[in-house]
Amino acid sequence: MPIYKQVAELVRDKIERGELKAGDPVPSEAALEKDHEIARTTARRVARELREQGLVYTIQGEGTFVGQPGTPRSPRKTPLYQKIAEEVAGRIQRGEISPNRAIPGEKVMMRKYGVAKVTARQAVAHLREQGWVFTVPYRGTYVTTPEKWPINQGS
Repeated sequence: MPIYKQVAELVRDKIERGELKAGDPVPSEAALEKDHEIARTTARRVARELREQGLVYTIQGEGTFVGQPGTPRSPRKTPLYQKIAEEVAGRIQRGEISPNRAIPGEKVMMRKYGVAKVTARQAVAHLREQGWVFTVPYRGTYVTTPEKWPINQGS
């Protein structure tokens, strides 16, 4: 049996046992890749297999969820990209990443947090929107000066 079918069967078992309920997110491609030591393309085939079986649906940029399209999703405390952005902002505040220094790149974030590229990009965009960082095309993303940080605005 192909590896993607074996991994899909493991996820299916979790759904059938009730460990994953309607609306719950299924493990991300990055998590499947890491947990089962499979390639990203194999992890994508797992999600496709589960969709074809009618067990899950996918919302681009948000993830794959148990149930049919339109099934209400389980409340998520904070989106993952925001948690990553908060952690990076904390490192900036603590002086671990100085102004005008580069923050970790997409590939580093993908490895460290086990997320897809789109999630890493959302985290960086969130930091940029808040004023923590600025991006120089083809060069990287850097910490802004403290007076531009959101905690100093209005003070």
